[in-house]
This record gives sequence, structure tokens and C-alpha cells, in this order.
Amino acid sequence: MARRRLDLTFPPSQATKPIAYHLVKDFDLTPNILRAQIQPGQQGRMLLEVVGPREAIDAGVAFLAGEGIEVLPAASDICLDEDQCVTCGLCTAVCKPGALTLDNDSKLVFDKDKCVYCEACVVACPRRAITLRF
Repeated sequence: MARRRLDLTFPPSQATKPIAYHLVKDFDLTPNILRAQIQPGQQGRMLLEVVGPREAIDAGVAFLAGEGIEVLPAASDICLDEDQCVTCGLCTAVCKPGALTLDNDSKLVFDKDKCVYCEACVVACPRRAITLRF
């Protein structure tokens, strides 16, 4: 099974359509909504993880694009300013999924596959070295 995280941008006309339902029913994918900001009549954003056969994910992404939804990979959503980071470890203390850790050399390590973009690390960082683009 493949796994892919997607950053979806919904036009106002698509905000009320059952997109996750179609991914399950029509493409046999397992969606996991990690974060969403969607309201009727407004542009919306969703961070969605989908699990399933690679071909089904590709078909589901094509379906989303055909519905007028902008689909981008989610990996570019977190940024670390290494010049500002002093590796204090506060971000690792609040990172419940364990996406941020310090290695043996006290260097900050980010595992994008574990990140759910909760923003706890952004709030905890005293130097504001971590930012999210969502």
C-alpha cells in the first residue's frame, strides 16, 4: 500500500461536495483528514493523507484535479530556519507524533511522514524558527 499526503485547495464552488466520500467509494482509498479549513462559499484548504494502491491514488488525484481542486504535495508545508534554530529542543517536547527529534549530535531532525501540522512546534519555538505554510 502506498501513502501520500496532499495539500488541497478548494474553490468556493467545491467546498460542500463530498470529496472524501468519493475517494473511498470510487477509488477504494483510505483518507485521513489531518487538517482542514473549509466553509461553504469560501476557498478552502485541507491536508489529506490517502492510503491505497499507487494506481488508485493517482486516479484519485486526477479526480480531484478534474473537480477543480488544486492538489500539491504536502511536504513543502513546514519550514525550518536553521540560522534561527538554536536546537533548544522545546519543539521536540511538544511534538506528540514524534516528527521532530534531536539526533545524537543535538541536531534537529524532521520526519515529514509523522507530522500532522498541528502547529504546536511553531508556538513552542522561542526563536520563531519553525513556520508552516498552510
